[in-house]
Amino acid sequence: MGRIRRIVLDVLKPHEPTIEELASKLSDIAGTEGVDIVVYSIEKDVESIKITIEGSDINLPKIRHLIEDFGANIHSIDKVTCGAKIVEEAETPQDVD
Repeated sequence: MGRIRRIVLDVLKPHEPTIEELASKLSDIAGTEGVDIVVYSIEKDVESIKITIEGSDINLPKIRHLIEDFGANIHSIDKVTCGAKIVEEAETPQDVD
């Protein structure tokens, strides 16, 4: 199986702990070089976030375990990039408005 270089996760988490704490802990996992978290929806008790992680060899089981330890749930894996190089999504004719 190829090395995961980038992964984008749709996650539902409680307000606490904060996204700053979650990002910091995720960035400490070996093979992870950068973490970006965006809050896109806030409800009474929870918030929906998008987590983008880049690295040389992302350990998805450890990522999943840490997210669950924070009381959060992964709704979906929205994007994965594997291999020796990060490949950006190519635009196709159906993408043009």
